[in-house]
Amino acid sequence: MPTLGGAKPLDACDGKQARRTGSSSPLGELFDHGCDSISTAFVALAVCVAVQLGNYPAWMFFQCFAAITLFYCAHWQTYVSGTLRFGTFDVTEAQFSVMAIHIVSAIFGPTVWATKLPLVHIELRLMPVAMALSISLIMCYTDMAVILSGGVGKNGSTVAGTSVLSPCIPIALVVLLAFIIYQKSTMHVYENHPCLYIVAFGMVAAKLTNRLVVAHMSKSEMEYMDSILVGPGMLFLNQYFSTTFNEYIVLWICLVYSVADFLCYSRNVCNQMCAHLQIPLLRIPSGAQAKPRVPSDGRRGRMDLS
Repeated sequence: MPTLGGAKPLDACDGKQARRTGSSSPLGELFDHGCDSISTAFVALAVCVAVQLGNYPAWMFFQCFAAITLFYCAHWQTYVSGTLRFGTFDVTEAQFSVMAIHIVSAIFGPTVWATKLPLVHIELRLMPVAMALSISLIMCYTDMAVILSGGVGKNGSTVAGTSVLSPCIPIALVVLLAFIIYQKSTMHVYENHPCLYIVAFGMVAAKLTNRLVVAHMSKSEMEYMDSILVGPGMLFLNQYFSTTFNEYIVLWICLVYSVADFLCYSRNVCNQMCAHLQIPLLRIPSGAQAKPRVPSDGRRGRMDLS
């Protein structure tokens, strides 16, 4: 909870500091949304742990993957409309809701969420799930309304001139693979290791979200396939061939591979952006303000950010 409480002011301070020193650049946007894409899976997982939602594996799966998908959808509509929009209930409100849940668990203990509500006889732990379901439907409707209304590109396309529906393919692959592997696992790998499972797929979704952010900034096409999908692919093929290897071991390999692939991609993108914009990484040159170079025609130019 203190981590979430401290993250909010720090998230605002870094932007103010960048503008004050003249070092504001697309790299800062990538760091901001990149870190958020990683924390989304961990925050959703922390809420599930706080209310002991592991007793309901299916609802825990929904809670975590709904958060991951909604974060991706927020950047999907940005890729289409060219503008990041915030709803009435968005990131800030979600953070305060998460902090409230952790405070209740800290004061009364996580067992308080097992209390059954009078009349309806539903455990209190299912209330955050009900709230998440309601908010997810509203936010999904809002994002899809923006996406289906057409983009800012030619003939209602995205900022890159591609189909407004094309970004749905990568995230659909991740969620579909996660659900199939969860349902078909003979070793019940998700039920026995839910945290490891969600973190592994959370890393995969985080990289895809980062690719979408970069695609928006560079006005380039969002590729359907990505090297990080090899991780979930290993789990899927292992099941397809009648679980040749222990699924727990394969899940760990998937996590390690996904983290390594994400780190390599992040390093390459940051280095390319720094070279293109002629700015240093994570430091401000002494004696002069760091101002990113912008092409003379006002555009950011093209970078190979694949």
